Amino acid sequence: MKNKTTWVIDPVHSEVLFKIKHLVISSVTGSFRKFEGNVISEGTDFSNAKFALSIDLKSIDTNQSQRDEHLQSGDFFEADTYPEIIFESISFLKVDNNHYNMIGNLTLKGVTKPINCM
Repeated sequence: MKNKTTWVIDPVHSEVLFKIKHLVISSVTGSFRKFEGNVISEGTDFSNAKFALSIDLKSIDTNQSQRDEHLQSGDFFEADTYPEIIFESISFLKVDNNHYNMIGNLTLKGVTKPINCM
């Protein structure tokens, strides 16, 4: 049996960023200021590592407080009812020396759906 190593995401040296097209002519960029996660691996090449990430929806920051409040409202995230976005990997496979394929479950507003991150 291999030894498991756990890495904790360091929020001081990490970012959760996003960029969304708005009305086809511009983009909105932002970040989530509060998040936590970890990676658990049994080997040095990360094959079959397990990833977990939790994002605090009330920490959204688009550099415009009115928009942030609107995104937290029932029109979008419903952050009072569903305070987190959660991702948990179910598969992480090495494709070649520099590429991996990750499949996981993303939970948003109480709904969990599989996603493939290539």
